[in-house]
Amino acid sequence: MKTTFERLSAILIKDYKLQPDRLTLDAPLESLGIDSLGTVELMWNIEDVFQIKLPSDPVDLPTLGDVVRYVDELIVSQGLVVAHAPPGEPALRAL
Repeated sequence: MKTTFERLSAILIKDYKLQPDRLTLDAPLESLGIDSLGTVELMWNIEDVFQIKLPSDPVDLPTLGDVVRYVDELIVSQGLVVAHAPPGEPALRAL
């Protein structure tokens, strides 16, 4: 199973034409060229790809790592199977 980071990276590479070497957990979304509108579009893509329901309340997600952790938390809270965390990150698993 691919990690949340790997799945999210695939979205960013495909839809935003980003180079894989720019995608790190500490990369600010702004530095990747993702503005507030781009973040909304990214969250819609995440909802589709990960098959999760995003809350309507806005969330501050300044870095790619913040997005990964947020998606993992939503997956766990919604009782879905969780992708494994990238190296160096704790793995979250749903039961």
